[in-house]
Amino acid sequence: MTEQVKKLMKSLDISEAEALQLIEDDKRIDKGEKLFELTKEQKKASKEARATGTKKPTVYKFDTSKKTRKENPTKQDLITCIADALKEHGADNLEITNKEREMIFFVDGTKYKIVLSAPRS
Repeated sequence: MTEQVKKLMKSLDISEAEALQLIEDDKRIDKGEKLFELTKEQKKASKEARATGTKKPTVYKFDTSKKTRKENPTKQDLITCIADALKEHGADNLEITNKEREMIFFVDGTKYKIVLSAPRS
């Protein structure tokens, strides 16, 4: 009798034949054989026990449709002033694409774009 068989017999309180059968079954399972298949009910219970609950719907909802952006009249005035100055100096096809941020215009056939930013620093 090997040391492993003795250990199994003592720890699991089984006979020598059962310990040898257990070792043989372990070897077959290690090779990929399916010896002890679960019933459908057992598989379902096992799957439920392993579930972490990540599929639950969230309780809260963020409604972003009501959120409005605070306008910056200073930036609007600056864009208007710059646009007026450019028109006086010969800018063609001046288009304000964002009333607080950017404009596109042409001078001597070349397209230009001005983007106004207000850094927080």
